[in-house]
Amino acid sequence: MLLLHGFSGDSHAAGGIEPGHPTPGWWHGLIGPGLAIDTDRYWVVCPNAFGGCQGSCGPSSLAADGVAYGQRFPLITIRDQVACELGLADHLATDRWHAVIGGPMGGMRALEWAVTVPERVPRLGLLATAATASPEQEGWHRQELAALALPDSRAAQPGPRPWPAPLDGLALARAIALISYGRPDPLSPIAKDVERLVSCGAGQASAIDLIKLGARLCGLRHQHQQLLEFLGRFEAHSYRVMCGAMTQHDIGRNRGGVGAALDLIQARTVVVSIASDRLFPPPLQAAIAAGLPNLGQLHGIESRHGHDGFLLEDRQIAPVLQLMLE
Repeated sequence: MLLLHGFSGDSHAAGGIEPGHPTPGWWHGLIGPGLAIDTDRYWVVCPNAFGGCQGSCGPSSLAADGVAYGQRFPLITIRDQVACELGLADHLATDRWHAVIGGPMGGMRALEWAVTVPERVPRLGLLATAATASPEQEGWHRQELAALALPDSRAAQPGPRPWPAPLDGLALARAIALISYGRPDPLSPIAKDVERLVSCGAGQASAIDLIKLGARLCGLRHQHQQLLEFLGRFEAHSYRVMCGAMTQHDIGRNRGGVGAALDLIQARTVVVSIASDRLFPPPLQAAIAAGLPNLGQLHGIESRHGHDGFLLEDRQIAPVLQLMLE
């Protein structure tokens, strides 16, 4: 089966802490012998997304001149990422997956797989994702991209690095993303300040405001280990590229619209929504399920983790995956 990771994920979907992987696999509780994705039964392929900074070609890769692409790396689309994955499947001589599963950005790619080559995707699992980027998502992403434009982000080097200087826009971009996920007070007591700046719009929030807020975020480093861990392994230019791919995603582009694209899908599909998800709210998944020709099964789960519920609610997600894989 093909497993497609989300924005901040990578190929380390299962397994413990090891060289190059400072945290356990992002679906460690769902993949393995006897688990929902039973590795005694299935061979699981989880490639690093094109454009990222975890292994596949991206801005931190070396160009022909021996220097990392950095800002020179072009904007790409979800379809570009899937085109690379199609090449991988062909290289592996895999003309038909048992299932294709993905969450958020990975769900966009999974949906693109099912529309592009429906004969190769008999089963489809979509978690906390969307058929097309919503205006709300575009708004949040624009704020994150504005934060990345701060000077220190432009100079950020790829690879592990210590906590960045207060001017580093990558810290602010990720903080804005955490707010958008829908967690209760994820960066309290500054959550309201982030909300205020986001509501201003990219043209209204001044660089000085963003810099001051970035400095305050750095002061919270001991309270927010997850933010620190992300900053130690992610790269600002990859953030820009991946964020851009999601922002412009539309499964119906040049296909007669979203409805016409969904009509092409042949897979038995399960769609998972998270009630507290602010970035990919349940109506987006309901629209996918309703638009499928065989009316995909929609499963809602409750979580106090907001958008990250697709990573953390193993007990609720496991039976849904098992149902799809039958």
